[in-house]
Amino acid sequence: MPSAGRASRRLVQLSALFTMFALYVAQLVSALVPYVPVFVAASAAGLALDTYLQYKQPGLLSLLGKIRFDVTVRQLLRDMLIFVGLLRISGINPLDEQAPLLVMVLAMYLLHFACQAAAVLVRRSRTLPIVTRNIDASALNLTKSPPRLLARRAAHRLLTFAIPSTLGLVITAATTNAVWGVIGIGVSIALFLFGTIFLGTWLLPKKRPVSDAKVMEWLDAWLAEYQPTVGMYFSGGTTSAYQANMWLSTLADVDGKPLLVLRERFMVNKIDATDVPIICFPKVATMFSLENSTLKMLLHPANAAKTSQVLRIPTIKHAFINHGESDKLSSCNPYAKAYDEVWVAGPAARDRYQLADVGVDDKDVVEVGRPQLAPIQLASGPATGARGGAADGHFTTVLYAPTWEGWDGNPGNTSVILAGENIVRHLLDDPKVRLIYKPHPMTGSQVPAAGEANKRIMAMIQEANTRRSGARPGPEAAVELERRFEALNALTSTKFPKGTDEMERMLLQGRPDGDRAAAVAEATAAWEEAYWASFPEWEHLIITQARPAIFTCFNAADVLISDVSSVVSDWLSSEKPYAVANTSGLSEDDFRSGFPTVRAATILSPEATEVPALLAAVRGEAPDTHAEARVALKEHLLGPSDPPSIDRFNAAVRALCAKADERRARMAARGDDEVPPTREDSVEEAAAEAESSPEPEPEDTVTA
Repeated sequence: MPSAGRASRRLVQLSALFTMFALYVAQLVSALVPYVPVFVAASAAGLALDTYLQYKQPGLLSLLGKIRFDVTVRQLLRDMLIFVGLLRISGINPLDEQAPLLVMVLAMYLLHFACQAAAVLVRRSRTLPIVTRNIDASALNLTKSPPRLLARRAAHRLLTFAIPSTLGLVITAATTNAVWGVIGIGVSIALFLFGTIFLGTWLLPKKRPVSDAKVMEWLDAWLAEYQPTVGMYFSGGTTSAYQANMWLSTLADVDGKPLLVLRERFMVNKIDATDVPIICFPKVATMFSLENSTLKMLLHPANAAKTSQVLRIPTIKHAFINHGESDKLSSCNPYAKAYDEVWVAGPAARDRYQLADVGVDDKDVVEVGRPQLAPIQLASGPATGARGGAADGHFTTVLYAPTWEGWDGNPGNTSVILAGENIVRHLLDDPKVRLIYKPHPMTGSQVPAAGEANKRIMAMIQEANTRRSGARPGPEAAVELERRFEALNALTSTKFPKGTDEMERMLLQGRPDGDRAAAVAEATAAWEEAYWASFPEWEHLIITQARPAIFTCFNAADVLISDVSSVVSDWLSSEKPYAVANTSGLSEDDFRSGFPTVRAATILSPEATEVPALLAAVRGEAPDTHAEARVALKEHLLGPSDPPSIDRFNAAVRALCAKADERRARMAARGDDEVPPTREDSVEEAAAEAESSPEPEPEDTVTA
């Protein structure tokens, strides 16, 4: 079905493009003959189709832009063919009537280009060297965005403003009365002229922001006033924001003044709701402000290409905290030796680094636990789940949360391809099971077969639900869920009205009012309660959105089935049973010895024939032979429960900040006035960065 749907969509798109070219041909032929009815119909239909596709299928028209047949060329060709037709239609004087129309059309295009130039100037003037969030930046003279149609949608603007011109010329062709053409073109000229003048008002001092130099001066002053001590540095792609989001609550609770440092402009609004001040430095030269600030240390949840640019700052200490720990090689990357310290959850990760022998000294490894795991509830008995277990007649809730295929596409990375359908089939065959399927958000991004298997799994679950029946929550449950969603969305949403640009978002996302973090936590808990209550306990669920979060799913489940990933390590904090799929080709003994996180797990083969025995142990129908091993493995992976992880984390923060202070004291005692590189010294580095990472195209524009 998905493949058939895509094929049908492609057929419709190709048909639309074929129709567009056919209309150009019909316009040309009927202009040369001439045959006025077809000429008029083809001219009007061509503009209508182009405008419709531009608003509804802009991606399709972007393909034409790649072959230099962009919107300007298409509109010019359309108008040129209209004038060819006017030359061939009797009753219209070329010199007395067509010449003025042609001059007016040329004037219209000149104004179109002038309007586009004004739009470019306005966008550039509103692109600041930094982007902030949760910081009052009103001193930068931030203003609201200009209309989206004028500032960012060049293709839409041209087609929309040219409608009166084209219609006027078409009516002239139909009636041989040039007055209609003059009126239509005059209206288009007025629209382009008004748009140009109106955009120009954003270049006046009242609406224009301060200069880049003034922006950086303001930032230096803000940093001096706020005096940050602990920051988190993050750089990544559009799908990697979760790596930073999982550390937001911990960052907010650190001892000191927290700060979140980003490198990509788009990432500012992919970060979840938080009260922590956020600064984005798109270019390396702008990070000069951090070098002279009170910032003592930076936490790094991921290795990124741009990480090396901040590691060069000698006044700041750096700790790698990772975005999850597993037995995969990526959890002990050799890049980690570039940091001052590597913070891990427990002894298992310390051992992993030493066994990997990647250059990380044992003295630089610090065990801090996993502070994010605090919301995960401990097991309270066999198959209790979110709403009871098999013992009281309810369903055994199984969470199947496979990881993705990884950058190398190794079949052993994810169970989705080789074992996923077998696992789900065995679970769906058990009438006492309720399945929650939560695949990794990047499933299928590297290996298409994983994406196809993921779709088949979801289809199996949906089909299984059609075979089940029972009492459902009343309509009030859906109403309550919607109410809770709106309340939570009002606190956490980073969506803005269409056309809101980066500068206006900075204005709207200034200093947060009150303790928003506490309000978000309360609203999230209320939404989660309403979410689970909105589904019958017998219905299988597919969760592909960020909410409910994985830890919430942990609390709702009796048993986890996953792969070798950080999900397994986190799940162990609950001490509930779990299973790991072995699609690596290794024997079970080699699999257990090679991946310590699976030592207390039930190992599933690709055929998943072990699922019934797993369910029996979960329900208490058979001995749970791994119970004691899970408790021991939990401490080995995550460290001791006392003192709490957040206390150990904060102790590590204080210790690393003290090292930064000691270094500064040593430099001062030696009389070395450490002079960090100036912004000018970073020009060459910034130029190199600009070449390797060009600025993204403006929103909603279609380029050739």
